[in-house]
Amino acid sequence: MGLLLTASMLEPDPRGLGTHQQLGLAPCTFQLVFGLRCPACGMTTSWSHLTHGQPVAALKANVGGTSLGLLAILFGPWLLVSGLRGRWLWKPVGEWTLAIGCLVLIVVIVVDWVFRLLFS
Repeated sequence: MGLLLTASMLEPDPRGLGTHQQLGLAPCTFQLVFGLRCPACGMTTSWSHLTHGQPVAALKANVGGTSLGLLAILFGPWLLVSGLRGRWLWKPVGEWTLAIGCLVLIVVIVVDWVFRLLFS
């Protein structure tokens, strides 16, 4: 939830990446060395767009980041309340569901990265 709050206070960089630099973080080393966007380039920007109600701009910045942001929006409150209560609010997510979800997310991130490398 803290990451969503932080993203909402950032102004999305119009380039689609680099929003994290508003937090005092360095530019992407991968991009500086190779001149290409890394798989994480645009993730902070996508979260910022998402928290500003701009889902299309979020997807353009980074599909994987948008997916993570949506998961945080959907499951963050449930996890926060469960943590504060000291027990699950509803049934916990099963191990296989979590493993398959993580695998799908990794595939989305890699496919998005390859697509950006080939068509940007």
